[in-house]
Amino acid sequence: MEYLREHPDRVWELTVEHVQVVAVSVGIAILLGVPLGILVTRWRRLEGPVIGAAGMLYTVPSLALFGILIPYTGLGRDTVIVALVLYSLLAIVRNTVAGLDGILPATLDAARGVGMGGGQRLVMVELPLALPVILAGIRLATVAAVGIATIAAAVGVDGLGRLIFDGMRRLDTDRIVAGALVASVLALAADWGLARLGDLLRRDLRRSVGRG
Repeated sequence: MEYLREHPDRVWELTVEHVQVVAVSVGIAILLGVPLGILVTRWRRLEGPVIGAAGMLYTVPSLALFGILIPYTGLGRDTVIVALVLYSLLAIVRNTVAGLDGILPATLDAARGVGMGGGQRLVMVELPLALPVILAGIRLATVAAVGIATIAAAVGVDGLGRLIFDGMRRLDTDRIVAGALVASVLALAADWGLARLGDLLRRDLRRSVGRG
């Protein structure tokens, strides 16, 4: 706490950098993962290869993945973003598939009965109904990305990991605790915020179904 009191500007600067890297990475993962999940529900032969590949990438240690990527993306933010995107895909793809698979066949039949085509059903029925489950995957991916991003200092990217690495190099426990504490608070805040958003979506969905 002493370091936090004495260097609030530095901690805030590194926190903003950390949030930016996580937000960009998870945002790209959403843009890739949700369409991949939709594709899997349309062509089931892709389910094994897509989810298997995402699961295999998730098991690679973060430092090892950074090392694999550096020859292609160089030291810096690009390497971290690519790694976080790859780590985030598993939760997002898997939950997208689970959310779409969880829709009752009767609901899809009703949508077909009123003349909706495949694209209309996806946009107006399937994705809204699956959104709470998809959001749960985004929540898991975000919390994991906050933690993994602390390793970004190893490839020259600022963030809360910078405090931890600097503290280890200088044997300064205050820096290590400050970085770890703020990263933990950030992960808890992201988890809480996305959980509340999921609750709101579920309530809105129940109201819509009730009116229907």
